[in-house]
Amino acid sequence: MLKFYDRKTNANQYTEVNSPVGGCWVHIENASTTDLQELSELTGLEYVNLIDCLDRYEVPRIETTDDVIIFFARFPSDIEVGLYTSTISIILTEKYFITITPHKDTLINTFLNGDFGVIPPVGNKLMLLILMRIAQEFASNIRRIRYSVLGAEKEMINVESEDIAVLTKNEEILNQYISCLLPLRSMWEHGPSRLPSLYEKDSDLVEDLLNAFRQAEDSCAVLLKSIRSLRDAYQIIFTNNMHKTIKALTSLTIILSIPTMVASLYGMNVALPLEKSPHAFFLIVLLIAAFSLGGSWIFKRKNWL
Repeated sequence: MLKFYDRKTNANQYTEVNSPVGGCWVHIENASTTDLQELSELTGLEYVNLIDCLDRYEVPRIETTDDVIIFFARFPSDIEVGLYTSTISIILTEKYFITITPHKDTLINTFLNGDFGVIPPVGNKLMLLILMRIAQEFASNIRRIRYSVLGAEKEMINVESEDIAVLTKNEEILNQYISCLLPLRSMWEHGPSRLPSLYEKDSDLVEDLLNAFRQAEDSCAVLLKSIRSLRDAYQIIFTNNMHKTIKALTSLTIILSIPTMVASLYGMNVALPLEKSPHAFFLIVLLIAAFSLGGSWIFKRKNWL
């Protein structure tokens, strides 16, 4: 549903109001088509221009129509299984500052609850601060994954299939991150030609934002290379360990087949050596032990055991 927030004069944060007023912040969390229809009636925006705000796979981009600017962005989130980023749309109109998320989110609530500190009035600077917060969350999550990867590098001797699964998951997360960071960085690199007024007023903040996206993208790319190298090393070690296990089991099978063969021979109803000796059993056991120990020594020398 639509919620309206207004910042009174000399106030340091926004408070929820019952009805929209000029210059207020309109936020739609867990948005639906009904919410977009209400927003279309409130702002006069075409519904077809708003429907992409519900696309959970929307690519970051900018759309401009008349005096309205729509930013489609993504931020780190794990609300949906298999999807590690969520869509957020920021709409700048002459009268309202609008944010739309198809999921429940904590990003906008950080600003609305005052957890981010003092925030500016609605407008370009507030939008840039939200995008800067997104860049910071990307950077923070990438660092967290980096620490996890560095910890895994110290324990490569004992590789399990779960270790490879964790690396594969981290790689998928970073792939989704970089697929968001690339268009976000490109969007702001080419922004001056589409948003000249914004760049004139807040050029320093825009430059900081662009650098933040570039750094997050570079960190993500470097970490992806590290993960791929580590995953390849994991797979080699895992395969090598599996080969060692197979060789050990093969050796044990051969060694244990010796008693079986001897016992099978002496189980035949034919004339056999030592059949009349009172010490036949002990001699046969000693023979089996000798052959088994000899086989074990040979396989141990070949590093099969």
